Amino acid sequence: MKTVDSAEQALIDQEYSSTLESVDQAEASILEAAGQAGFDEDEQHRIGMALRECMVNAVVHGNRYNKNKKVHVRVLRSSERFTIQITDQGEGFEIQEVPDPLDETNLLRHSGRGLFLMGAFMDDVKVRKVQPSGTEVTLVRNVGPRD
Repeated sequence: MKTVDSAEQALIDQEYSSTLESVDQAEASILEAAGQAGFDEDEQHRIGMALRECMVNAVVHGNRYNKNKKVHVRVLRSSERFTIQITDQGEGFEIQEVPDPLDETNLLRHSGRGLFLMGAFMDDVKVRKVQPSGTEVTLVRNVGPRD
C-alpha cells in the first residue's frame, strides 16, 4: 500500500483566461516551477509538451475561447511527485468516448491525440468531470528516476 506524502506544497494556484496567450503564460510558470523542483531540461520539455496539450484542450475544446470562462491551474510538489491539475469550465467529456488515435481508422483524426501525448510524457494522467461543469485533468511526473 502506498502512503500519501503529507508534505505536499502548492507551487501555483492561478486562474487563466480562455486564450492561447494564457497557454504560454501557464507553460512559462509551470516550467519555472519544474526547474526549481529539480527537473532537468529534457524532463522540463516533456512536462511542457504535456501541459501545453492540456491547456490548449482546456481553452479550445473545454471553454471554447469563452471570455467568461477560466482555466484553473494548480501545481503541487511533494518529495515523490510533481502534480499539475488543469480544470476548465466547459461541458466536460467522458474519456472512454474519446477515439483511440492509434487505431488505424483514426490515424488522420486529431481527436484523442493530445490525451495520448499527455500519457506518453507524464507518469500518470487522470481525467474527471467536475460539477457543476468542466473537466479536471491531473498530470503527474514522478520525482527521481523513471521506470
